[in-house]
Amino acid sequence: MKIIHHGAVNGVTGSCHQLDYEQHSAVLIDCGLFQGEDSGPSLAIDFDISTITALIVTHCHIDHVGRIPYLFAAGFAGPIFTSQASASLLPLVIEDALKVGVTRDQKIINACLSLLNKRITAVAFNNWFYLPSNHNEPTAKARLQRAGHILGSAYVEIDIGKKPNTHRVVFSGDLGAPHTPLLPSPKAPYKADTLVIESTYGDKNHQGRKERTQTLKTVIEKAVADNGVVLVPAFSIGRTQELLYELEQIIHSAAKNSPWRNLEVIVDSPMAANFTVEYRNFKTLWDDEAKKRLAKGRHPLNFAQLHTIDSHKEHIAVINYLSNRKQPAIIIAASGMCTGGRIVNYLERFLPDKTTDVIFVGYQGRGTLGRDIQTYGPSNGYVHINDRKITINAAIHTISGYSAHADQNGLIKFVTGMRKKPTLIKIVHGDENAKQALAQKYKEILGEGTEIEIAQLSDGL
Repeated sequence: MKIIHHGAVNGVTGSCHQLDYEQHSAVLIDCGLFQGEDSGPSLAIDFDISTITALIVTHCHIDHVGRIPYLFAAGFAGPIFTSQASASLLPLVIEDALKVGVTRDQKIINACLSLLNKRITAVAFNNWFYLPSNHNEPTAKARLQRAGHILGSAYVEIDIGKKPNTHRVVFSGDLGAPHTPLLPSPKAPYKADTLVIESTYGDKNHQGRKERTQTLKTVIEKAVADNGVVLVPAFSIGRTQELLYELEQIIHSAAKNSPWRNLEVIVDSPMAANFTVEYRNFKTLWDDEAKKRLAKGRHPLNFAQLHTIDSHKEHIAVINYLSNRKQPAIIIAASGMCTGGRIVNYLERFLPDKTTDVIFVGYQGRGTLGRDIQTYGPSNGYVHINDRKITINAAIHTISGYSAHADQNGLIKFVTGMRKKPTLIKIVHGDENAKQALAQKYKEILGEGTEIEIAQLSDGL
């Protein structure tokens, strides 16, 4: 058995891990896009895929699936195993990625989507399935377990060999934070012999649910007091839906004469709108709290004050509308790290205004516009957007509790909750400080019985 890392080792993007589970047979876990400082000059698949028999997709964020079209171009023709919800989301994500980063030629896009739809195999959570083998008989099987990160997200358990000598490898994908709205928290697997785990917040712990909701409410109330706009960069899948869920609760709980009752919430992202529909379609995956709200006749993702913007023409009209009026509004738009998408146009227009507030609710990768605004905004610095120097007069806020990633406590609990602890943990998907901090915690808790490694690019186990 060998594990080779093709991404998410020098940062938090480009997740792609290869598990060689027998001679001449291997499986890829994710095939994601590099972003920010992690970005390289080439998107082409630069590693040998001749032994790759299958791809397993943990979830549909672009840093986990964005290079799938390039995998096709390299000649990959195997199945793509993913959860039932992710199977519905994946074509939407890939179509958008192609339009934004590759081509607007609909024939090329349709050809890629046709390939994708033929390759996708939707599997139910907690159901074992065999991985294809280049030999006569499969020697490895896998199953997906709920990761609680976004709709359909999973961690992967892979058993190699036959009982009683099986070796279990667990790939965490991205683990969800505890007590998030809509989705249940991930439960630790029974065992892992080898664990490959993310470390995005390996050195930090989030605010509690009540604290972060109160922080969001307080920040927005202060922000709208001067009738300015509140800009919230958010990923189309996951973060947007969680924010809507929380905002609906704040509005529902507000007094009838409260300003919250008249505050417009604008989602300016066709992708986010499509994904919100999918969240509603997969209500069976919601947690008990969300299901109880539905049972009471509430619509946490489709409330009266919510307005969705579709076309680019409408998008430009909204920016002009907000520029010329004196009423507050909350705008949620992608991308979450401000690396592209409609949020960039809002930032270009409204960052110079003192009445603007920007609320970051998720991780901002190194080299992204979002990280630059976080860094230089508090001192009224500047950023460059569309080759223009934009002075930041807006107020900048960060609420870490809304991250869809597990914090340090969650990452530790995922391991300590196992009945049979891993003998090897490989740490990926984090900045250097986060990886080192998490590695030290694991060493303190698990002792000498577990080897802790910080994974390196294309290293092999």
